[in-house]
Amino acid sequence: MMRVPQVDRSLRDIPSGIWVLGFVSLLMDISSEMIHSLLPLFMVTILGASTMAVGLVEGLAESLALVVKVFSGTLSDYLGKRKGLALFGYALGAFTKPLFAVASGIDLVLSARLLDRLGKGVRGAPRDALVADLAPPQLRGAAFGLRQSLDTVGAFLGPLLAVGLMWIWANDFRAVFWVAVLPGLMAVALLLFGIHEPEHRQTSNNTNPIRWDNLTRLGSAYWWVVGIGAIFTLARFSEAFLVLRAQRGGIPIVLVPLVMVAMNLIYALSAYPFGKLSDRMSHMRLLSLGLLVLIAADMVLAVNDHWGVVVLGVGLWGLHIGMTQGLLATMVADTAPADLRGTAYGFFNLASGLAMLIASVLAGFLWDQLGPSFTFYAGAVFCGIAVMGLTLYQVQNKE
Repeated sequence: MMRVPQVDRSLRDIPSGIWVLGFVSLLMDISSEMIHSLLPLFMVTILGASTMAVGLVEGLAESLALVVKVFSGTLSDYLGKRKGLALFGYALGAFTKPLFAVASGIDLVLSARLLDRLGKGVRGAPRDALVADLAPPQLRGAAFGLRQSLDTVGAFLGPLLAVGLMWIWANDFRAVFWVAVLPGLMAVALLLFGIHEPEHRQTSNNTNPIRWDNLTRLGSAYWWVVGIGAIFTLARFSEAFLVLRAQRGGIPIVLVPLVMVAMNLIYALSAYPFGKLSDRMSHMRLLSLGLLVLIAADMVLAVNDHWGVVVLGVGLWGLHIGMTQGLLATMVADTAPADLRGTAYGFFNLASGLAMLIASVLAGFLWDQLGPSFTFYAGAVFCGIAVMGLTLYQVQNKE
């Protein structure tokens, strides 16, 4: 009887701007995932592209997003403003959606994908820094968890909507892509009119955030978070391998996307509760628990490919993301100076993104050479390395 009002108070105490950013992310994820969940199949079956071409499009797009994240975060610190850059990034992502619908060749798809990822790279770091600016320090974990939960709701609603529309419209890819334009535009409008940036973010004493004297202000605690986040990401390679494991487990191809829907559902349900917990619990201890859950997911996925086992492993995978993603964002905010948060998120995203690229290439190599089980065993090994790094950090800081 006493805890329900307490939870409600916690949610009410989170500033309205955090809720708006969460629903902006939700709408844009619905728009993006409606397209991205169908795009590889569209390129291969409708445009006649090769699998290598699909990989090239995705690789170039993600690499561009990695580089842009650093510069957008740094620019938001230099300008002393976040909203304008975030708005530009979301608008760029929304206005690329019609290009997918009218594409008649792989060249236009590549252009649209690059512009879409450019938009994601531009908005990512300024948006996270804006969350940190808006959230009271004592509610920062809950704020990041809430935004991540709403974001992930869009990540599973998008594919569900795409599957339903494909069934209703007899696999009309282009019609689904046109529908995806609407939530993207709604996200831009909501950000434009629903967010008022804090006045204290504006400054007339602009300096280059990546000057050496500024970078030295990102102390050892921050760089530890970057290092741990990168090692952590090495253990969590691309979720495409979860889809491949599900397919090998005998799940019908038409139902395989629902495995990712289930993962994102668990992710969405767990992100806010664990984000709130991080406001009262040692960050390193909670991150260690998240790594243990990921080890369990890797081991489950390694030992058996029966569909029931795969579903359990994917569920554990979603739980560990819910436990850790908002937490890592909170740890960056806690260890970086307020006027360098955009830069801090940029470098953190770059390190994690490069680690994801390396991990996915390594996972693919192990999959081809030694089989799926070794891919997940390797993930468990990297988890163990990350746990040792966390232990060393706690010993040095006597947390």
